[in-house]
Amino acid sequence: MFGLFKKKTELEKLQENYKSLLEKAHKASQSNRTLGDKLMAEAEEVAKKIDSLKNQ
Repeated sequence: MFGLFKKKTELEKLQENYKSLLEKAHKASQSNRTLGDKLMAEAEEVAKKIDSLKNQ
């Protein structure tokens, strides 16, 4: 109840984005391998940002 209006941190936003990209990449790789690889590359960039935030 009290967390209803809590804003998400940058780390939480990046983690959701990473999860979403992985799901899209998996679905896309079944029909379009090139698109799946592109989405995986984007997910890896987000993962690097997550790691840099965790290491600060």
